[in-house]
Amino acid sequence: MVPRVGEEMLVLTVMTRTDRLDQLGRRERRIARKRLRRVDALSAQLAQLHTLRTLLEQATEIVRGGWLQGAWFAVDMGGSTRAVAAPEIGLTADHPVSGACLVGAVVQAGGGPEAVRSQPVQRALDLIWHSLREDAGQPVRWCPGPPARMIHVLDLTHWNDAPDRTRGDVVELLRSSVATADAQRARCRSEQAVLAESFARQG
Repeated sequence: MVPRVGEEMLVLTVMTRTDRLDQLGRRERRIARKRLRRVDALSAQLAQLHTLRTLLEQATEIVRGGWLQGAWFAVDMGGSTRAVAAPEIGLTADHPVSGACLVGAVVQAGGGPEAVRSQPVQRALDLIWHSLREDAGQPVRWCPGPPARMIHVLDLTHWNDAPDRTRGDVVELLRSSVATADAQRARCRSEQAVLAESFARQG
């Protein structure tokens, strides 16, 4: 069993072994550099998963505050509430958002409609779809491509708008998506531990 290693220990180990790359043969240097690139990728992924987890928690609070079906957002028009679909999305810039559907809550948590195509929003939607349709313990398929991602968003929208859907169902899906993010973080940390051990063996 690979011991759990903190990110600080991994960085220290990598820095120490990097100083010794010039002492290795050509093949060993190539392998070491590949491992270093993977270390960088894992660190970036962990940072991103932390951001996504925060975004999902904020989306959960938005749904708790006001959930709706058949539209992306609900806005406060000064005493009355108005549902907002895509053609009227500009209303969210001038009026407080008082509720959202599942996808709308993620968009709002990510910065609002202008952030709909941002990486955090898109990847949060990837996480939610994975939580809904796939095994939470399996790796998330990030960036599935525009056609597949559009199908996933439509699937989430139809799921949200199902006649028997409840606010509690949506909150529970968002909570399970946070758990999926945690599972992905655990996978990254486990791989970090393996890499740290391999660097340690080089020395």
